[in-house]
Amino acid sequence: MLYQHIVVEGNIGAGKTALAQRLAADLNARLVLEQFSNNPFLPLFYENPKRYAFAVELFFLAERYQQLKETALQPDLFQTTLIADYLFAKSALFASVNLQGDELRLFQRLSGLLQSALPEPQLVLYLHAPVEKLLHQIRQRGRTFEQKISPDYLLQLQDRYFDFFRTCSRFPVLIIDTTNLDFVSQEKDYQSILELLYHKHANGMQWISFTLSAS
Repeated sequence: MLYQHIVVEGNIGAGKTALAQRLAADLNARLVLEQFSNNPFLPLFYENPKRYAFAVELFFLAERYQQLKETALQPDLFQTTLIADYLFAKSALFASVNLQGDELRLFQRLSGLLQSALPEPQLVLYLHAPVEKLLHQIRQRGRTFEQKISPDYLLQLQDRYFDFFRTCSRFPVLIIDTTNLDFVSQEKDYQSILELLYHKHANGMQWISFTLSAS
């Protein structure tokens, strides 16, 4: 295995957790999953974004930092690979959509200080899907508080991710087009993604496309 710190990222509903869980199981890796259900402000945020945006983002920031500090900075002799379903930078990207003015500046300063204390990932897999597919998958998983997510909000988040990746040259970022992929049900699709982990990739953003699997 060429990479010991792998991150699976993507927009809301892209399938990050499902892929991270399977990769971790197959690679005998430590798994770090975002604990969204621990955030008491998340359902409130979707009901009243302006009022609860700062609280929801601050809670996520603290939670993500604590998780990664306890795992990425603590070596494990038996599980040398770490797979997470989020980048720590995700906090700042979401904040740039949800916060404004002094709250945004304060959040960016705090997240920057915490980011400097954490190691960088060695490889990022970003699952890209069209908004229509994201909305379909959000409806399918059935989290009540997510059902009001708008296409515009997903597009804004997508733009922030791409803006970040275009200027990021510290590690490889593979943008995997999942428009025609089903890595949950189609073994061929999953194996195509898994194979990427066994090849050396240059730093920066690269697009990856696969052909549609037969049902």
